Amino acid sequence: MTDSTIKRIQDWYKSHCNGDWEHSYGVSICTLDNPGWKLRINLTNTGLENIDYEQKKDNGDDDWCFIRIKDNFFEGYSDPDKLELMIKIFLDELLPKFKTNN
Repeated sequence: MTDSTIKRIQDWYKSHCNGDWEHSYGVSICTLDNPGWKLRINLTNTGLENIDYEQKKDNGDDDWCFIRIKDNFFEGYSDPDKLELMIKIFLDELLPKFKTNN
């Protein structure tokens, strides 16, 4: 059995908590008014610092997702059905590709 997406992002977060990192950095999830999701992950002092990444999908109001890494932040914006997809892109595409000290 594989771990759930939520368990995996929790584990990633926990692995970076060292008594200092979590006081300044972390993960935030909030809603957008169009409607949709915003996912923001601070990548400072992680293996994903200073990388470039961008992915866009726009098939109209009900099917869209925009992800980028900018200024050491993973930023994801999506329609209401793609929160898990954004987290999986972070975990399954970015972490394995750019992993150094994760």
